[in-house]
Amino acid sequence: MAAPTAAAGAAAGRAVPQGFVELGAVARPHGIRGELAVDWYADASPSAFPRLWLFRRGAEPEAVEVLASRNHKGRPLLTLAGVESRDAAEALRGVLLCVPRAELPQPAEDEAYLADLMGADVVLPDGSRVGRLDHVEQPAGQEIWAIRTDDGREILFPAQAGFIRSFDLAGRRVCIDPPPGLLDVYLA
Repeated sequence: MAAPTAAAGAAAGRAVPQGFVELGAVARPHGIRGELAVDWYADASPSAFPRLWLFRRGAEPEAVEVLASRNHKGRPLLTLAGVESRDAAEALRGVLLCVPRAELPQPAEDEAYLADLMGADVVLPDGSRVGRLDHVEQPAGQEIWAIRTDDGREILFPAQAGFIRSFDLAGRRVCIDPPPGLLDVYLA
């Protein structure tokens, strides 16, 4: 069983337009020529996308050509058409980087896009409910699922393939097998 693919970020409190999937967000400018340091959630490199859509809350997505992509200290740097100065790059800080869902390849049978799992029930192998998948965080490049319990507590779950037993997209359900003691830390 493969883990769900991270080709869809699901950061807390972010709502992308209908029909789009978030792949990342602009973190900050890099240098003086408009290059952007980005938080990237997708398994595929940014260079795999010839164009991205910039999404600012309350505005329509804006298509932009990806001119170049490279890694610097473990973080992708993007050069986008029309962004040629530090000021132009600064104006994009926090903007979401999206693609239309129709442009993404179908995941393999044992994979799923994270965007499709948001809000799904999270259960243990014995069937007992833990909560629902609320959002995903990516501190230091590690995928962490934030699970919201029915009483409002948050469990931070390391989304590694060995801890994810199965998922059912149609049934909106994910079965996890957390490391020993993890739930005790949050639920005690």
